Amino acid sequence: MRVLGIETSCDDTAIGIVSSANKKIAIEASVTASQVLTHRKYGGVVPEIAAREHALTILPTIAAAMKSAKVGWKDIDALAVTGGPGLNTALLVGVETARTISYTLNKPVVRVNHIEGHVVSSWASPNVGTIRFPAVALIVSGGHTELILVKDFGKYTLLGRTVDDAVGEAFDKVAKILGLQYPGGPEIARRAMLGNPNAFLFPRAFMKQGSLDFSYSGLKTSVLYALQKQRNVTPTLVNDMAASFQVAAIAPLIAKTRWAAEKVGAKTILLGGGVAANAMLREKLQNMVTTELPETRFVPPVLSLCMDNGIMIAIAGTFRAQKKDFTPWKKLSADPGWELVDR
Repeated sequence: MRVLGIETSCDDTAIGIVSSANKKIAIEASVTASQVLTHRKYGGVVPEIAAREHALTILPTIAAAMKSAKVGWKDIDALAVTGGPGLNTALLVGVETARTISYTLNKPVVRVNHIEGHVVSSWASPNVGTIRFPAVALIVSGGHTELILVKDFGKYTLLGRTVDDAVGEAFDKVAKILGLQYPGGPEIARRAMLGNPNAFLFPRAFMKQGSLDFSYSGLKTSVLYALQKQRNVTPTLVNDMAASFQVAAIAPLIAKTRWAAEKVGAKTILLGGGVAANAMLREKLQNMVTTELPETRFVPPVLSLCMDNGIMIAIAGTFRAQKKDFTPWKKLSADPGWELVDR
């Protein structure tokens, strides 16, 4: 089976093509039309502009992916498209494109939850082998910070989530506070490598005892107040604040992932979302699993599959297509608030 995945939940128009045989998935093409430079001047994503760019780039991006995979429409067995969560106007571009293709070419289509895409992105890592369940997935991005119990593909329970800002949003907002360019996550990580992580003692929000929820609004505000107290903002100061912020932001992620894994007896820890590319987060998670959860396996996604991409949507779509979990094109819709639940 060959599936073409369409992802337009935010500011990247991403198309992925995968094929499956004998329970193995092969990546055939992954093409993304990035909007980073478009939104950088605004310091963040503008939904209406994102939708316009999706509309302009989606067909050329599909064509580029098919050319890269050396396939035509006759070779595509099914479509997979992100139905939510995400920016409504952005989602609609992908959904309406999938509806049109499904109708005109008579291709079955799978409606994929964006978070489920991030959950399965780790499963495309080289030599991943068999994912053992139960698993705990830590999903960290600009819009999401969640701990999810994965009992099997398609069987999920939410264990904890942010009660205010997502960790990726905090990275971006703190970068803006420090005068760094958008997107802020990579900039914070780069400057943090040059700074002293103990220069500032920013708060670690652990919520109430044993809680698996997260909070980042207070941390973000603490950085702002600390900067306002400085008389002279130097590159060294920015580096120190970036390093201190990064440590404070990551600490609850590590601790609560361990708590969640211990609570459910996780055999695997999965990682997904844009912040999954953060080197410190990956290293500390690996160290935690190695030293404190030796019977558990840590499976992060390859760096190219951390950010929003069409491959993760195609993989999730493949699993659902194998179960005949299709959505008729007439009923295909976007839902910006779509929760990841068993279905």
